Amino acid sequence: MNATINQVWPYQQSQMNLPVADLDAALPFYETVMGFRLVSRSDVPHKSAVITRDGMQLGLAENGGDPTQDGCFFAVDNLDNAFAELKANGLPQGNPNYDFQKYGETTWKVFFVVAPDGLCYCYGERQP
Repeated sequence: MNATINQVWPYQQSQMNLPVADLDAALPFYETVMGFRLVSRSDVPHKSAVITRDGMQLGLAENGGDPTQDGCFFAVDNLDNAFAELKANGLPQGNPNYDFQKYGETTWKVFFVVAPDGLCYCYGERQP
């Protein structure tokens, strides 16, 4: 069973302008492993694409930014299902290396995935 991404929070300014060095090389990972679908592409003012999943959108762009300094937090409904889905789709990461992190009064069970383009994604499930 697949997990559902309920909310997305970018690490930097915008989830719609995430930096990648090579858009064409980056897209297959998002479509195949992460389960996103391509919505649109543009070459102006630079190569970019909008991808979607579970009603959430991300924008990838060859904008000159450093992908190793950006990414997003994905709030999911079931963390175990999220990792199982990624593995079934070809994620080479051996195990999720779960951690617990507290933000304000909320505790999250989390794991991290670093895309081949260098962007880092934290998947998290709110804990009771």
